[in-house]
Amino acid sequence: MEKRYNAYSEHLKQKFGAKVYKITLDAGFSCPNRDGTISNSGCIFCDDGGSFSQAHSNKLSIEEQVKTGVETLTKRFKTQKFMSYFQAFSNTYKPVNELEKIYKASLTHPDIVGISIGTRPDCIDEEKLKLISSFSSDYYTWIEYGLQSVHDKTLLKINRGHDYKCFLEAYEKTKNNNINICLHVILNLFETYDEMMETAKTIAKLEPDGVKIHMLCALEGTKVADIYNNGELSFMNEDEYVSTVCDFLEYLPPQTTIHRLAGNGLRTELVAPRWIGKKLDTLNRIDREFISRNSYQGSKFFL
Repeated sequence: MEKRYNAYSEHLKQKFGAKVYKITLDAGFSCPNRDGTISNSGCIFCDDGGSFSQAHSNKLSIEEQVKTGVETLTKRFKTQKFMSYFQAFSNTYKPVNELEKIYKASLTHPDIVGISIGTRPDCIDEEKLKLISSFSSDYYTWIEYGLQSVHDKTLLKINRGHDYKCFLEAYEKTKNNNINICLHVILNLFETYDEMMETAKTIAKLEPDGVKIHMLCALEGTKVADIYNNGELSFMNEDEYVSTVCDFLEYLPPQTTIHRLAGNGLRTELVAPRWIGKKLDTLNRIDREFISRNSYQGSKFFL
């Protein structure tokens, strides 16, 4: 079906001439919002796996995880190009000499064409950014920042541990080091529709390289699950989510790549909402919604 948004998967295919798959890696990172540096409890949506991590066991070396990922994805999808993706927890939360060894280990396989590093804006500094930037000449290099919302009241409610100003400072430093940036946002964070659209309009002004949109969900063992079970939170249904996503995308710059709009599948720990695992169904609904509107990503960006 026709895509009316700038899908990252298609962007990678055009850039490298073939389908590119991310290999999710777990290097055993922690998070200052879980280890007592900021707090011991973490963000209210984050589970013990680091918020939706699907990484291989970190008992394997990084090289072994990459090798396993390449073999599995090649067998399943016949693909030939890959990106190393550090997803679980805060993947810049180590001394820079340790980070260098970890990142370099993920780039040893000849079919790796890029690296993407998920982290928090309060877990970077100039030395770490210069290290990451050093890979840019040979690999497609990204940092993914968990922003979630531009509203400080929301960041406080979800126990994020940093404010929007902290994010802006990290964003500026990262751009100054010529590193591609993907911003993560979460919809349904106890916010009104207008507040969610304010996040869209605000980050649009930054003209980020990429955006990843998540739907808030409750996983077993998280504070969100407790809040939901206590009747203090309701979730969007799929139709509401699809409509809100399309509204959000209309405000974003047309050149911003869209890395994610829907989940990959239900997990045994999922409490609610149950529909989020139907990835293809949700993506197809987004396509149809844009067609029915005769609209597209960026249609409101210049207004």
